Amino acid sequence: MQRIVRFVFAGGVGFVADAAALWLLLTITPLGPLAARILSIGFALCVTWLLNRHLTFSPSSRGVAKEGARYGGVGVATSIVNYLVYCAILFALPAAPPLAALAVASLVAMTLSFLGYSRLVFDR
Repeated sequence: MQRIVRFVFAGGVGFVADAAALWLLLTITPLGPLAARILSIGFALCVTWLLNRHLTFSPSSRGVAKEGARYGGVGVATSIVNYLVYCAILFALPAAPPLAALAVASLVAMTLSFLGYSRLVFDR
């Protein structure tokens, strides 16, 4: 149970990093919400890897490079789900605020992330 609480905490920090990066990119660059979201996802993925590595699961026995590659693989897969849900919301509800779509998409991807990270990246 503590691991799930720490994962939710790391995910919350990642969500704030994602939302802050998205907001910043939308505010100071000419990027639209779809392109900016790709960059904000990458930033959030880096933040959550560090937190999950040291707080939630502890470093794996695979070494940093292999662990990072596996984390990236799972992260990219779940980020694609996250991004597709985000896009679907924005296309289905054009008036929806991008940050609200981000929140819903992040919740959808969270369960997939936990399962992937706990089974494929970090030692059990």
